[in-house]
Amino acid sequence: MFQNLIHLLTLSVAISQQLVYGVILGIVQGVSEWLPISSKTQIIIASEYLFNFNFNQAYTFGLFMEIGTVFASIIYFRKEVVEMIRSLLGRGEQEGRSLLKFVIVSTIFTGILGSVLYLAVDSLQGTYSVGLPMIIVGVILIGDALFIKYSRSKYGSRKNRRTVEQLGLKDYAAVGIAQGIAALPGVSRSGATTSALLLLNVETDEAFRLSFIDMILATTGAILLTWFASRAAVSASIASIGLAGLAVSILVATAISLVLIRFLLGIAKKSSIVYLTAALGVIALLGGALVALI
Repeated sequence: MFQNLIHLLTLSVAISQQLVYGVILGIVQGVSEWLPISSKTQIIIASEYLFNFNFNQAYTFGLFMEIGTVFASIIYFRKEVVEMIRSLLGRGEQEGRSLLKFVIVSTIFTGILGSVLYLAVDSLQGTYSVGLPMIIVGVILIGDALFIKYSRSKYGSRKNRRTVEQLGLKDYAAVGIAQGIAALPGVSRSGATTSALLLLNVETDEAFRLSFIDMILATTGAILLTWFASRAAVSASIASIGLAGLAVSILVATAISLVLIRFLLGIAKKSSIVYLTAALGVIALLGGALVALI
């Protein structure tokens, strides 16, 4: 009787700990996915600390943890998703057809490059350092802030800006390659794709929107690749956090992501996006330098 009580108490403590860790990981994923600071890197750091994962386990788990953010993007952009499905069936409007071509073509390039980079990093057995990519992302973000400020002061209105209907195959490929590079730890997917779209002269809020929509198919593919290519590492990671902890982390990541998407799309229309982007660049620079020194 006493032993059963001790066992039950120990089990309850373990489950409670898994739920707390699930909440923490969900917050980290939900916040960092949409800010250009590399969610994979933040999950790697958090899971190494919470679960004592090695680099390869943490890297694999970081990709698998993007389930919640995919759910959030599908929920938030459900109208665009439905329109793309209608276009796939031959019944969509012009924007839906353009979005569908953009997502499919860019995802093909993302899948080819991202798969190669994922398998390459996974084979390094922990010798990969995320510090340098984070520093590079920081520099790019600061450059983005300066570019947004310059382009808005020069052009002012949206009349010279491109929409998804005005992008072509080369543009889709450029965004897809940028997204594929984000398979590297330390490289932000949202930062890379948004930067590419800004350089293609897409308005800031539209660049954010297209970046967030583009992640749905590409990230779903990355999750599936992670499961099939590194099933043992994923299973070990899930065993550490527990199914309950994993479910909580996904729910928390989804909820926070919905708030962040709305916030970022709103602020992207304002002049304050320049200062937010620059601040995130500085954070990425300092974070990369700190990681490189540790």
